[in-house]
Amino acid sequence: MQISVSKLRKWNVALHRDLGYLLSVIILIYCVSGIAMNHSESWNPEFIMVKDTFSLPFLEKNTVVDTKVGIKLTKIIQEDEVRLIDSPLKGQYKLYFKDATFHVYCADKKGVYERITKRPLFYQANSLHKNSIVGWKWVSDVFGILLITITVSGLFVMKGKYGISGRGKWFISAGVVFPMVFLFIQILN
Repeated sequence: MQISVSKLRKWNVALHRDLGYLLSVIILIYCVSGIAMNHSESWNPEFIMVKDTFSLPFLEKNTVVDTKVGIKLTKIIQEDEVRLIDSPLKGQYKLYFKDATFHVYCADKKGVYERITKRPLFYQANSLHKNSIVGWKWVSDVFGILLITITVSGLFVMKGKYGISGRGKWFISAGVVFPMVFLFIQILN
């Protein structure tokens, strides 16, 4: 049984198209989370962090932050119940909440509130991107193999002057130039 070139071309186009549809959501997740992680020096792509300072004029230098005072402080910062009260140094207390802490400085009559929450969608997308979910590395490996398949099949979708032997070879050459320039710059540094 001999398969014609036109039949192979049809199968290649169908494979390329259908794999593109199948992988489109994962490709978008990897692209968006990758862009987010590339700029992690300007923002935290996984967590939202809130930090506020509160004036606590009712505190005295020798105030003991116990359960009663802890309840009063909890109301000020509008948190749920205190999970733990710790005293790392004399006159300083740290109140722990579900996703927050409140550092209390009695002598300064102030408190520093810090809350951390997961950034919606980005946290989950980054978890997939970084393979931090059990078993996802196998999905990621298959995804990588299928991306290679899409890339190779894409080289042969078009034919003639728009195909790989026409203008395609120039785009492939340009695609090689970009990483080579950056690698060359890295070698020089």
